[in-house]
Amino acid sequence: MFGATSKEKQGFDLNEVVRVDDIGEGRDSQENPYMLSMLAPRLWPFMRHSITSVRHSAIRTLERLLEAVYKRKISESSSDSFWPSFILGDTLRIVFQNLLLESNEELLLCSDRVWRLLVQCPVVDLEAVASSFMSSWIELATTPYGSPLDATKMFWPVAPPRKSHFRAAAKMRAVMLENESSGNIGLDYMKGALQQDRNGDASTSSVKIIVGADVEMSVTNTRVVTASALGIFASKLQEGSIQYVINPLWNALTSLSGVQRQVASMVLISWFKEIKSKEFSGTPGLLPNFPNHLKQWLLDLLACSDPTFPTKDSLLPYAELSRTYTKMRNEASQLLRIVESSGMFTVMLPTIKVDVESLSADEAINFASKLLPICSDTDGNDSSNRHIFDDIESLKQRLLTTAGYLKCVQSNLHVTVTALVAAAVIWMSELPSRLNPIILPLMASIKREQEDIIQQKAAEALAELIYHCIARKPGPNDKLVKNICSLTCMDPCETPQAGLISSMEIIDDQDFLSFGSSTGKQKSRVHMLAGGEDRSRVEGFISRRGSELALRHLCEKFGVSLFDKLPKLWDCLTEVLVAGSSSDEEKITLAIESVKDPQILINNIQLVRSAAPMLDETLKLKLLTLLPCIFKCVCHFHVAVRLAASRCITSMAKSMKVNVMAAVIENAIPLLGDVTSVHARQGAGMLISLLVQGLGVELVSYAPLLVVPLLRCMSDCDHSVRQSVTRSFASLVPLLPLARGLPPPTGLSESLSRNAEDAQFLEQLLDSSHIDDYKLCTELKVTLRRYQQEGINWLAFLRRFKLHGILCDDMGLGKTLQASAIVASDIAEHHASNQSEAIHPSLIICPSTLVGHWAFEIEKFIDVSLMSTLQYVGSAQDRVSLREQFDQYNVIITSYDVVRKDVDYLGQCLWNYCILDEGHIIKNSKSKITIAVKQLKAQHRLILSGTPIQNNIMDLWSLFDFLMPGFLGTERQFQATYGKPLVAARDSKCSAKDAEAGALAMEALHKQVMPFLLRRTKDEVLSDLPEKIIQDRYCDLSPVQLKLYEKFSGSHVKEEISSMVKVDESADKGEGNGPSAKASTHVFQALQYLLKLCSHPLLVLGEKISESLLCHLSELFPSTSDIISELHNLHHSPKLVALKEIMEECGIGVDASSSDGAVNVGQHRVLIFAQHKAFLDIIERDLFQTNMKNVTYLRLDGSVVPEKRFEIVKAFNSDPTIDVLLLTTHVGGLGLNLTSADTLVFMEHDWNPMRDHQAMDRAHRLGQRKVVNVHRLIMRGTMEEKVMSLQKFKVSVANAVINADNASLKTMNTDQLLDLFASAEVSKKGGTSSKSSDVDGDPKLMGTGKGVKAILGGLEELWDQSQYTEEYNLNQFLAKLNG
Repeated sequence: MFGATSKEKQGFDLNEVVRVDDIGEGRDSQENPYMLSMLAPRLWPFMRHSITSVRHSAIRTLERLLEAVYKRKISESSSDSFWPSFILGDTLRIVFQNLLLESNEELLLCSDRVWRLLVQCPVVDLEAVASSFMSSWIELATTPYGSPLDATKMFWPVAPPRKSHFRAAAKMRAVMLENESSGNIGLDYMKGALQQDRNGDASTSSVKIIVGADVEMSVTNTRVVTASALGIFASKLQEGSIQYVINPLWNALTSLSGVQRQVASMVLISWFKEIKSKEFSGTPGLLPNFPNHLKQWLLDLLACSDPTFPTKDSLLPYAELSRTYTKMRNEASQLLRIVESSGMFTVMLPTIKVDVESLSADEAINFASKLLPICSDTDGNDSSNRHIFDDIESLKQRLLTTAGYLKCVQSNLHVTVTALVAAAVIWMSELPSRLNPIILPLMASIKREQEDIIQQKAAEALAELIYHCIARKPGPNDKLVKNICSLTCMDPCETPQAGLISSMEIIDDQDFLSFGSSTGKQKSRVHMLAGGEDRSRVEGFISRRGSELALRHLCEKFGVSLFDKLPKLWDCLTEVLVAGSSSDEEKITLAIESVKDPQILINNIQLVRSAAPMLDETLKLKLLTLLPCIFKCVCHFHVAVRLAASRCITSMAKSMKVNVMAAVIENAIPLLGDVTSVHARQGAGMLISLLVQGLGVELVSYAPLLVVPLLRCMSDCDHSVRQSVTRSFASLVPLLPLARGLPPPTGLSESLSRNAEDAQFLEQLLDSSHIDDYKLCTELKVTLRRYQQEGINWLAFLRRFKLHGILCDDMGLGKTLQASAIVASDIAEHHASNQSEAIHPSLIICPSTLVGHWAFEIEKFIDVSLMSTLQYVGSAQDRVSLREQFDQYNVIITSYDVVRKDVDYLGQCLWNYCILDEGHIIKNSKSKITIAVKQLKAQHRLILSGTPIQNNIMDLWSLFDFLMPGFLGTERQFQATYGKPLVAARDSKCSAKDAEAGALAMEALHKQVMPFLLRRTKDEVLSDLPEKIIQDRYCDLSPVQLKLYEKFSGSHVKEEISSMVKVDESADKGEGNGPSAKASTHVFQALQYLLKLCSHPLLVLGEKISESLLCHLSELFPSTSDIISELHNLHHSPKLVALKEIMEECGIGVDASSSDGAVNVGQHRVLIFAQHKAFLDIIERDLFQTNMKNVTYLRLDGSVVPEKRFEIVKAFNSDPTIDVLLLTTHVGGLGLNLTSADTLVFMEHDWNPMRDHQAMDRAHRLGQRKVVNVHRLIMRGTMEEKVMSLQKFKVSVANAVINADNASLKTMNTDQLLDLFASAEVSKKGGTSSKSSDVDGDPKLMGTGKGVKAILGGLEELWDQSQYTEEYNLNQFLAKLNG
């Protein structure tokens, strides 16, 4: 490391003692680069380096050097110093400065270890250091907040000199030694000879270091760390040298500074603790002979109980408060002067005696308060009087504020100082006859001390005091223990308040079921609360933290003998709770019922919760005897008692998992099924919810025992039970595969740990290959395909265990048939069981177009005698008359719009099945339809949707909120857990961390919803289904369209929108609000204008053209022509020209004169989709009626009443002479079966890609025998291209979350689940038959992989940042229009 061979090293001793004789012999000791005296100082400049890792390396190197030489000294039993004496002072100084200036916790710990090693040096060396530096160190440690550290007392080392400098220095020393004829080089000589080296760089030492300037450092923590180090140092000194410590401590204790008294007290605490710890470990400790005047002074300080006068025989306040006192007295003086000069208070003034010079905070508040009635009672009509009153009122409020602040700060400072002084007295083992002056400050600190590190010292001293008072009669221990126990219940955030928490709604609203650690991150919590919470909550938190610290130190101090030495503690733990076993149920019930005030019960439970984690392992077993009583409280009639008991059991489970979880399985699980008591079910649901949050993966082995009972409650009649068990179930589902193969948990009976039915259920939940074929209880008029039978197996499995799910098979695979079959079988099963009560009817909700289709399909597949359907549609009057017939039918079919209108009636009915066809309609959780649908009550809920995710994953949350409310958390939680990470990850410039977080969020969501979605694609299950070929046909804008496009770019409309967007964006940045409705509407109109223009000029011009546009367009037309008539020509809309070409390619509309009048049935039939009815009007008029008169066609759009729509579909399917069906995507794109067509033309495109896909699958579905050709007409270089690129991203996200893994639950076995997305490459089997490069090509290539790489691969069409900017930045979009 230092560039010398091992042979050279052998010739030198690391700890070689420097003697003059060596120099005389011609061997210069400074030439030895391996001597510790040379090695160690090389580290000094790096100790306070600006880079943390450099500082860490320096202190760790010093630690390793010390460890090495210390171990060698121990092994050799040498009495010599293991560290060179003349650098010990510097070493200690540099380490002390680390303790003083360092904010990094790890470096502080390392520095503390180095300090403890250094103080093992011989006492004589330590005494020399103490005489030189102890007083400076104490002064540095007591520097007030906001003041600079004294640079002259600091050590500022510089880099050591080079080798040539060493030689020169050695020669100079040799000359000096010869002249002085001195024998040894000692500490004083080194100080003189190397003074320049010691003092270091003057520029460095001039740097001001302000106490408290580093926000990462706690000033209090620094004082505690440095004082503790000085105390440890002092404990090593002999009797004769302790004056080096006592003198500066005396100066600090007798000063008026509260900070100096704190630090001096902490030095004493550390000093005597260190001596006592030696005694405890068997090493004799030297108790110093402390001067009596110092001991007496400590007691005198404790006798000053009034914070205003903290010093005996002195009227002066703490030095830190002198400026605030001056400010307050000046304000009081000013107020008094104006009151006297006003001449209006002459009557009252003699009664107000104010000595401004010695005014205290209480006197100031009293003085200001007395002025209040005078001001209010005096007539203030006169304007000059009013002005004086206003001045007085302003000064009075200022004085009250200052005095109130001073009183608070003074009280807090006094609590801290006196508590530390009391702790010092206790550790000195010099207890006075009266203990009150010691006990009161310590208890005040336990109740009120904001700094947890100071509170920790008070708690430890209190435990020490109690230990010393065990034999004291009469003793304070019982009262102290009682007070400590009562303080554990003061925090309203941890101890439920019976008066405030009166219902489950309050618990749900205020999120009391999120399990918080009762001891974690205390300090940050105080500062967080102090900012905005009310004072009582802060004080409650501080009191609980202090009392729990005291309990912890009592448990550590007394260990297994705690309850023997302090029987009062056990009495407090069993104040109302009764120890016993499950056989003592009657006694326990009686004890709980006898407690009239629920808060007493809650407080007792909270004490058990606080004590449980801290007790000795032997005593924890005794605490377990209280469990039966606490489980009884889980069923208590008062919700706050149930909450307290659930929290308590969760805390106990964290430290006694095996015993407590065995009791949970034995006691809480039966409560979930207790139909006689909703309180029992609520309490058990609450308990398991907290256990799942609190124990997390530690519950893996218990998950199989909890899941099935939770499932049975997921349809509970009580909302709060449903919500809590659903949340727990959602968290446990991902743990189930991890539990496979694990032995059952210990501590349970055989009957509890191995339930055959539950085990079978779990196997089926994890692997659908274990689900036996479900035999339908009725005959269908159709033969089921294999995948349809598997779908019915899955639906039957969900029904049996009262689960709910989404059947998201590809469009056209028979979701209607599978859903109808399970409902019919359920009805048949009910009839066969001869149950007396009638089965509730089932409700099927679908788009209005499909109501007739559902009735037709059910009639086609199922016997009418078993399953009778009523179409609940029509006018409001018609629907009211239909309600009377509900009991005559077992299936009611209605539309979403009807549900929205009639939810008040339908929400009161109880339904057997509630099936949402095209269930993605409820994707918007705030729409009226969604809100209405979620009010329906049903035993079984099922969603059918080929595209459950349409725009983003929030769609999935809304669907599951209908199926299993709470399963995916609240909407906000879901957005935070899954939505935000996925949005962040899609940014091409996102960090690796964001990308990983996005992939993990995708994985977690996929894992959680997997058991409740079943998806099969046509490519997987229909090998006989012909392929679907998607072709994009690009057209160029016609001259008219181009002219209008350019006209818009330069128009005032575009400028108006631009300004609107800019104003809206600035408002958004300033206030965080969303876009205004006006701006959004205006921009949307602009986008619609451009999209319509891409389709046909007449869609934006209408039948009447304005004068300005007429001039603009006239140059494109002959002067004599009518522009409107001209625009009806096909060539003005390239899309119509392209459509005519496609139809002619299909053999439709060509001249049929050669067919001799016979009816011509073409080879192809066409579906033409458009977004707007007006475009269909133009196609019908300008293409079919003008240019292709022999085309036969039907039309289906919003103008056709819903009841007639199915008739048009039947007519088209049954009559092959009809060539074309014109449809709007909105009306014709959902649920219809149009397999008689084989060619689809999309004239316009939807922002939502799933709508276009659904429309395609009207023809490409079960029953199709021809290859389906899809033609998408896109105008090149326009808004339409942007719409299509936006579709790509949406499709890729949907396919990544719900992919081929959902084809069967058997993919969810242990090995794959552990690394759900980690192995396979994206499936490459089969090529795409699409002639387009579009992402829609082959669904098999989308999202079917199982690795993070595969997920990202599934999202490979993500745009780069510039594309996102272009797509979503309206300024840029509008700017582009100019181009």
